[in-house]
Amino acid sequence: MKLTLNKPDTFGVLASSLCIVHCLATPLIFIAQACSVSDGCASAPTWWQSLDYLFLTISFIAVYRSAKTTSSKIMPTLLWVSWGLLFIMIFNEKLEFFHIPEYFTYASAMGLASLHLYNLKYCQCKTENCCVKNE
Repeated sequence: MKLTLNKPDTFGVLASSLCIVHCLATPLIFIAQACSVSDGCASAPTWWQSLDYLFLTISFIAVYRSAKTTSSKIMPTLLWVSWGLLFIMIFNEKLEFFHIPEYFTYASAMGLASLHLYNLKYCQCKTENCCVKNE
């Protein structure tokens, strides 16, 4: 929890990167599983599908903290827009409103990770509270 509060961008990069790995690994895992299951085509287990929501929640916390602690005026907006885009991509994938290629979801997760990496340069403090805005 201390990483989330004191280094939200590092936490955000980690969460976004794990999200990308999760998204990339899913097809490979289920192709391999389909070969070993007698019914031919296996659906993803509920626990695996719920990881999307876990990553969205974790990334929301990271964006919230990063937006509060950045010294850049534009970064909060960019972080929230990027998170919103990832949110829309994942929920569209689950509810299938539109057919959107999977690489758009990957791109939005990579964009969010990149913004967190870029935002690291805006608050390089030696103390815990030097960049925290007053609430």
